[in-house]
Amino acid sequence: MATKNKKQGVDFAKIQEGLRRQFQNLDPKDPSLWPQLPKVLLCIGIAVVVAAALWFAKINEYQDELTAEQAKEQSLKDDYQKKLVKAVSLDALKKQREQIQQYVIQLEKQLPSKAEMPALLSDINQAGLGRSLQFELFRPGQIITRDYYAELPIAIRVTGRYHDMGEFASDVAKLSRIVTLNDLKVAPVDAKDAPGGVLRMDATARTFRYLDASEIEAQRQAAAAKDKKQ
Repeated sequence: MATKNKKQGVDFAKIQEGLRRQFQNLDPKDPSLWPQLPKVLLCIGIAVVVAAALWFAKINEYQDELTAEQAKEQSLKDDYQKKLVKAVSLDALKKQREQIQQYVIQLEKQLPSKAEMPALLSDINQAGLGRSLQFELFRPGQIITRDYYAELPIAIRVTGRYHDMGEFASDVAKLSRIVTLNDLKVAPVDAKDAPGGVLRMDATARTFRYLDASEIEAQRQAAAAKDKKQ
């Protein structure tokens, strides 16, 4: 018995019609009722959107990290440039440091010690007497303690001629120790109390001295106790 092989062609039109029908009358409010192909395509679309969103989020995160690292790189470059300049001028900086240290030592020598304060007060008094000034008041005040030195204000009142007062101020400025004249007030003396041309000068002389080791230690202990209370 002879058999016939019958070639059957694929009906693309029918397939296309079936696919088209699957996309007709889709309810956007309930995708669960959709045919299989639209469901699959919807899931693929959602997966692509989510993947793209995650990708861009990750790219932005990397971009922020890149920007931060670039800023850090620039900061390191600037720091390197500053240190390079310092390294190149290190010898000059050392010389400047030595000069500053010598200058500080010279200034420190102008500060008397605690034991030298009476002699300095005597020098100030003698400077006024040497210019024929009359002291009406010479009263050391309360010592003001700073970090590494103490300040002693001295209230003074002298009477004398104008030029003598100027010379006195000049002599005080030339003392080997640091003494400043502050809050100067000059006024004529009443003619009843003194001959004409006599002036009265009120001022505050300020001198400075070193703190000795015991005073520095006491100051540190007081600061430590204050910190504990806070």
